[in-house]
Amino acid sequence: MSFTIHGIGVSGGIAIGHAQLVSHAQIEVAHYDISRSRVAEEKARFDAAVVTARAELASLGEHIPSGAPAEFEAFLNVHLMILDDPTLSEMPKQLIESLQCNAEWALKLQMDALIDQFESIEDGYLRDRKTDVIQVVERILKVLMGRPGQVLARSAPEENSILVAHDLSPADVIQFKSHQFASFITDLGGATSHTAIIARSLNIPSVVALHHARTLIRENEVLIIDGNNGVVIVNPDKTVLAEYKLRQEQWELERLKLKRLKKTKTTTLDGTSVELHANIELPDDVADARDNGADGVGLFRTEFLYLNRGDLPSEDEQFEAYRRVVQDMDGRPVTIRTFDLGADKHVDATERVAPNPALGLRAIRLCLVEPQMFHRQLRAILKTSHYGKVRILIPMLSSANELNQTLHHIDEAKRSLDEDGIDYDKKIPVGGMIEIPAAALSLSTFTRRLDFLSIGTNDLIQYMLAIDRADDTVAHLYDPLHPAVLNLVAHIIRSANRADVPVAVCGEMAGDVRLTRVLLGFGLRQFSMHPAHLLSVKQQVLKSDLQEVIVFTQKMLRSDDPEKLQQLLARMNN
Repeated sequence: MSFTIHGIGVSGGIAIGHAQLVSHAQIEVAHYDISRSRVAEEKARFDAAVVTARAELASLGEHIPSGAPAEFEAFLNVHLMILDDPTLSEMPKQLIESLQCNAEWALKLQMDALIDQFESIEDGYLRDRKTDVIQVVERILKVLMGRPGQVLARSAPEENSILVAHDLSPADVIQFKSHQFASFITDLGGATSHTAIIARSLNIPSVVALHHARTLIRENEVLIIDGNNGVVIVNPDKTVLAEYKLRQEQWELERLKLKRLKKTKTTTLDGTSVELHANIELPDDVADARDNGADGVGLFRTEFLYLNRGDLPSEDEQFEAYRRVVQDMDGRPVTIRTFDLGADKHVDATERVAPNPALGLRAIRLCLVEPQMFHRQLRAILKTSHYGKVRILIPMLSSANELNQTLHHIDEAKRSLDEDGIDYDKKIPVGGMIEIPAAALSLSTFTRRLDFLSIGTNDLIQYMLAIDRADDTVAHLYDPLHPAVLNLVAHIIRSANRADVPVAVCGEMAGDVRLTRVLLGFGLRQFSMHPAHLLSVKQQVLKSDLQEVIVFTQKMLRSDDPEKLQQLLARMNN
């Protein structure tokens, strides 16, 4: 029987293949009693499974593919911590002892008890950590049931397989990155989940937040994945299948054509120049940025140096990492963002975890209460400026007071380098990320003092619409086309342009080709995005007539009707 499921398309394109079910949300566990004489043996079997699961996680950590997001290692470490917690590694043995049951059942009972505890937590972010507990339990269960590490069982050639999962753990995703599957779809996840991030970095069609796909789809059923529209078609008839095969061929042809644009200058039809920069997370990402013709690095996330370690990176370690990126970009500008830690990324050494981290001590707020840590990074960035075009980007600024303190710290870092006789760019540009509505609505505070701005649309939308990006239950409300979002983004761009302060967008909106013309119409001339999206956005710019685009975007800014906004967007992109 053919049917269709709708979710959130997080990576465009069309894939056709056979379903491969993975990453069970709830593995069916047998329950049987054991004799008193077998209790010790069952407890030993459980201990052995925990040891094997720990070894699997450690091995995954040692083989993280080059270019994988820095968060992967952090996710793995969280799973190791959960695995080592006595509530998971010791309590099941007490249940085996007291209930005289098999190890699988004891583990499941303990997992249920832990999930109940998580469910009672009011904070949504912490409540969602139950998913990590489930994923760790599944790993142990698979070992107990004789399927260690078989997350990706193969029933068809990889290029024809579409992974269907309730959720993908960080460990699953790491494995997935080294394979060549056609696509993957999940019940959980949102537009900014780690599943979505890896899908986009691999540039393969993917749909998330399907809710019941894992239970509705059966092994080896034929699937069509339409990542552009967030649609999954199960068991399509011949007519639909033929239609989508044609669309898939056209999609592949378009991707090949895009490669030819690498060296083409990015201008609109009426000759307006546009800069396309890359967002990178690791020094190795520079290769992708260059291969896709990036004009520079618009956002170099530096958190990777701080995660998953018991100490803090030294000034020299940071300097070497930054210098490598700057030299590899060969004269093109590199915007280095000071560390954005404290929300979903934590530094062990600081031991600061807020109950609601997205609204807590994070980004520049954390920098200002850890002045020594901030000072080391600023010195490292300033020293790097001697080797190329470097800019400093400050995340999450919200007030004049924060800005004053930040500029004071930069001056202090410069003064200390002067005292040490170390060369650096004394006029290094300093910019700020506009990702808090309060900052957007008091923009002159920042345009008067900063050399450039960058709009972080992911957090800006999160804070504007009061949507926790990590919460799957509200992920569908994340809407860059919300009238309030459109008007605020347009206001920021317009105000920055009037003040003659360069402004870029570096959030997901910049890489969403559907919104390229919207941003152009608002007056944006600098985009920064994942390298995989650079050429498709360039193609859209090359086909755009600014005068026509402006007419449409003005109409969009005057509308508060979601349907009309979608219609205007479709007509503008037609």
